Amino acid sequence: MKIWSSEHTFDHPWETVTQAAWRKYPNPMNPAVVGIDVLDRRVSNSGVLQTHRLISTKFGLPSWVNTLLGKDRTCYVSELSEVDPMGKTMTLQSRNLSLCNYLSVDEKLTYSQHPSKHNCTLLKQEAVVTVRGVPLTSYLEDIMTSTISVNANKGRQAMEWVISKINSEVQELTSSAVKSMDEIAHGTKLSMDDLTRAAQQGMDSLHLTQGCSKLPEL
Repeated sequence: MKIWSSEHTFDHPWETVTQAAWRKYPNPMNPAVVGIDVLDRRVSNSGVLQTHRLISTKFGLPSWVNTLLGKDRTCYVSELSEVDPMGKTMTLQSRNLSLCNYLSVDEKLTYSQHPSKHNCTLLKQEAVVTVRGVPLTSYLEDIMTSTISVNANKGRQAMEWVISKINSEVQELTSSAVKSMDEIAHGTKLSMDDLTRAAQQGMDSLHLTQGCSKLPEL
């Protein structure tokens, strides 16, 4: 058994980072993830969002390792997550369903509001790798933990990529809203100008009519 862990700080608010975590896949940094299905989702009595997802992925191991564990194919991972908006924590726990007779990867990610840095989010990540029933157990566990470390770095890059997309979308929505408000204000001004002109024309016509009615008879 090998244990791998790490910490990383995102220079973004917790709300933004957790939104990016939901939208993390697909992304160009982690092409191994080929599909995600939501199996169950509910909100607990305490307001915690609980979700069960099935993730389809490829481990991307060396060919000789695939020979030992089985051919390189789509593998499935079960992920259970909890989001506590009051406590500002998001926890994701995953375990592989495929190849579980030979390989177990239990991974946990926790996103929480940074305890000392304002508008920052702390990510704590841990993985427990266990290989059994095949030769070179310890060596294979080292390969898996190295792969997890590399993928974790790619995952953080992917999060920044998604956050950048979210920020761009917010800017576009803001610009669109401002443009719409400007158009509404401009349209309202034109309408008020038209009403003012129409009213003025009506008053002029009324004054003209009253003036004509007072002309002396010849």
